[in-house]
Amino acid sequence: MIGLRLMRVTLAAGTSLAAMTLWAGTASAQDTTPAPATTPAVSPQAGKTAASADGKRVYTPADFARFAPKTAYDMLVQVPSFTIKQGDSSERGLGQASENVLINGQRITNKNYGGGDAGAVDELHRVPATNVERIEIVDAAALGIAGLSGQVANVILKASTKSSGQFEWRPSFRAHYAKPDPLRGSISYSGKAGPVDYTLSIKNQTGRGAFGGPIVISNASDVVTERRHEIYHEEDSLLTFQGKFKLDGPGSSVGNLTLGYTPYWINLHQYDTREFVSGDHGARDTTQTLSGAYYDINADYEFALGPGRLKLIGLDHHDHEPFITTQVTHFDSVPQDNGVRFGRNSLIDERIGRGEYHWKTGKNDWEVSFERAYNSLNQRGTLSVLNADGDFEPVPFPEGSGHVTEVRYEGIATLSRPLSPKLDLQIAAGAEQSTLDRVDDELPARKFFRPKGSLTLGWRPSKGWDASLKIRRRVGQISFYDFLAQPKLVQDRENAGNPDLVPPQSWEFETEVGRELGKWGKTRLRGWYYKVDDIVDVIPLADHTEGVGNLPHATRIGLESTSTINFDPIGWAGAKLDATLGFEKTSVRDPLTGEKRPISGVQNRWVSLALRHDIPHSNFAWGVEGSYGHNTKNYFLTEVFRSWEGPNFVDVYVEDKDVFGLTVRATVGNVLNARHRWTRYVYEDWRDSSAVDYIQRNNQLIGPIFSLDVKGTF
Repeated sequence: MIGLRLMRVTLAAGTSLAAMTLWAGTASAQDTTPAPATTPAVSPQAGKTAASADGKRVYTPADFARFAPKTAYDMLVQVPSFTIKQGDSSERGLGQASENVLINGQRITNKNYGGGDAGAVDELHRVPATNVERIEIVDAAALGIAGLSGQVANVILKASTKSSGQFEWRPSFRAHYAKPDPLRGSISYSGKAGPVDYTLSIKNQTGRGAFGGPIVISNASDVVTERRHEIYHEEDSLLTFQGKFKLDGPGSSVGNLTLGYTPYWINLHQYDTREFVSGDHGARDTTQTLSGAYYDINADYEFALGPGRLKLIGLDHHDHEPFITTQVTHFDSVPQDNGVRFGRNSLIDERIGRGEYHWKTGKNDWEVSFERAYNSLNQRGTLSVLNADGDFEPVPFPEGSGHVTEVRYEGIATLSRPLSPKLDLQIAAGAEQSTLDRVDDELPARKFFRPKGSLTLGWRPSKGWDASLKIRRRVGQISFYDFLAQPKLVQDRENAGNPDLVPPQSWEFETEVGRELGKWGKTRLRGWYYKVDDIVDVIPLADHTEGVGNLPHATRIGLESTSTINFDPIGWAGAKLDATLGFEKTSVRDPLTGEKRPISGVQNRWVSLALRHDIPHSNFAWGVEGSYGHNTKNYFLTEVFRSWEGPNFVDVYVEDKDVFGLTVRATVGNVLNARHRWTRYVYEDWRDSSAVDYIQRNNQLIGPIFSLDVKGTF
C-alpha cells in the first residue's frame, strides 16, 4: 500500500558455508547434547534446548542472557535457525494463520497495513524480556491452528502485575544526497487496571532513500547519444499511535481490543540534467507527495460454548491516501517546458467479521470458521498539463476515477490429530464465494466460487530431526488500483485500467527438514513448488494499451537453507554465524512472444550472512552482516529492465549492552560501496514487433549509511 521499503542485500560465501554445515553435522552425529559452556559469554542453559522426543525445542531466558535482551522480540530473533514470518496485509481477509509466531499458544488475529503495527511479532517488541518464561519451537501440524506449517515459535509469557515501559531510538544519516533521519524510534508503556491489561505505544517508522550519479543513454547500436546526471532522495514517515487492551472476562472468557491511528508522509524528489551529443541541453524535475492517514479497529472475544470455544473477531480499516506526482521537462532548444501532473485521491476500506469455533473429540482437534470481508477502493484521478502561461491545466481523465468493491464469504473446516507419536496431520477444506464489482460502470458484477484448503504433515523421524509437508490450494489477492488507469510518470509509462482482472489461484507444495547439530547449532532446508493460474502480470489491453492483467499459467520452484553455526566448539567463545542461502526458478509464457521466461521482477538468488561475537567477560559485542540478492528482469510491452542495488551489501557494528542500563549499537552500513544500478531497453513500440529505441544504464552512488540504535526499559 505505502510500500516504499529499502531492501538490504549482501556478500555471499555459499560454498564454504555449505561445507562448514556438512562438517558440523557429521561431527555431531553421535552427540546431540552440547557440552557445558566454558566461559560466561555462552549460556549455561544451552544444552537444554536439544529437541525432545515430540520435536519441541524449549529456550529459557538463560539461553539468551549473553545478548542482554530488552524485549521478548530481542530473544526471538536469536533463536537458532528460525526464520520469522510475519502476517501479510496482501492476504485475503484474516483467513487462516500465516504468521509463524504465537503468544501463549494463541494467534494474534489482526492485520498489518503499510508497515504499521500488527501481529504477534510487533506485540513482542513491547513485552519486556523479564516477562518471558520460555520460547517453544514446535511443529505447526501439532498445534491445531489452521494455516500454519513448518516450525512455529510459541512465546510463553508470565502473568505480570508490574507496569513497565520500553523505548528504542534509531537515528541515522547518509554521507550523500539524503537528509538526516533523527526521529525513528518507538516508546510503549504497559500496565494493568483491574481486569484489563493495556499497552499504549507510539512508533515512528521513518525512512530515507537516496542515490546520485551518471546515466548513459545509447541507441540500438550502443552508441552514446545522451548523458545525464541524476540525484534522487526520498523522505517518509509513518507515525502510529496505538492502544491495546486485554480483558479477562467472566469465567474463561478473554477479549482484546486494538485501536490505532497512523498519519503518514512521503516526499520524493528526482532531478536530472541532460546533455545530448547534438549539443542540446535539458533537465527534468519530478516530485511525488503523499500525505494521508489511516485508522484501525481490531476486536475479538473468546468464550466457552458447549463442548468447545467460540471466538468472534471484527476488523475495520479506513485509509485516506492523497497522492500527487508532478513532472516538468526542459530543453534549451524548445521555448516551452513540457509538464504533466497526476493526482490520485483514494479512500480505501476493509471490514471483516469472522467467527471460529474450536473443540476436541479424543485425539481430534476440530475448528470451523466463517468469514465475511468487504473491500473497497474509491479513487478520483486527475491529470493536468503545463500550458504556455506556466500553469497546469486539467485535461479529461475519466479512466483514472472509479469505485471498485469486493464482497467475499469464506467457510473452512479444519481437523488436526496425531497419527502416531512421531506424525501429526492437519486437513483444512472449504471454499470462498466473492462478488467483484466496478460500481460506477455499466458492466454487471462478476461472481466467483473457489475451493480452497490444505493438507499438512509434521514428522519427527528421530531425535534431532523434524520434517513437514504442506499441500495447499490458495486464492491470492489483487490490487484494486490496477482496475483504474495509473500513469507512471517517472518511467514514462502509462498503465491503463483493467476491469477484467481476477485474483490468482495456486496449488502450493512446500516441504521443510530440520536437523539439530548439537553444540554446533541447527540447520533447516525448505523447498517449494507452486503452480499458479491467472498470475498477475502486464498484458496487452484494448486500443493498443498495456496494463495489469492475468496470464494463464506460471510455475515457481525454489530451495532455501537457513543455518545457525556456533563457534564455541573450536574455541571461539561467544561467536556464531546465521546464514540463509536460496534460489527460485520461475516460468511464465510471455503475452507478446509466446515464449517462456521468468516471472517479472522476482528475487531468484539470495544470500544473507550475519556473524556476531559476544566478547567473553565483557558487555561488548561486534558483528558483520552481509547479503547478496539478484532479481529477474521486469517485462513490459514496450521495455525490459533490471534494477538492483549492490549486489553486495555489508554492514559492521559494535554494541555495548550496558551503557547506564541501555543497549547501544553503532552501525556503519554499505562499507563495500554498493551502488544503484539500472539497465533498461526501451522499444519503439511493442517489443515483439519493433526495434530498440534506446538503452539506459544507471551506475549511481549510494554511499555509507551511519546509524545508532539505543534500547532501554523504564
